[in-house]
Amino acid sequence: MSFRINTEQVGDVAVLQCLGRVVDPEALSCLKAAVTSLAQLRVVVLDLSGVEMVDARGLGMLVFLHNWACATGIQVKLVNPSKLVREMLEVTGLTSVLHISSVDDVIAMFCNSHRVIENADRAAA
Repeated sequence: MSFRINTEQVGDVAVLQCLGRVVDPEALSCLKAAVTSLAQLRVVVLDLSGVEMVDARGLGMLVFLHNWACATGIQVKLVNPSKLVREMLEVTGLTSVLHISSVDDVIAMFCNSHRVIENADRAAA
């Protein structure tokens, strides 16, 4: 299965649903481009529930994106990693470095972002 990303955005929060295998240069390039193109946002959520496999290069890309986000002042959060991805993150100790959030956290981020948009619309009216 090839790698692909579906993106949903509300206000300054985007969710990137990742599907497939994060193991080849094309997938890594796709993931990097998708996340770094969202530098104007406050939060980028990577939904990893559809990721079937991740190798060392894929883990390295997640670390790169974490470091990039810290340097640019945005948050990159990993959500709902598949069993295999979670095991890889735990075995490598990356769970202590990368931000792994619950689905409830993501819902709260979207709700807060939606409220900010509504308040800005009211203020403009």
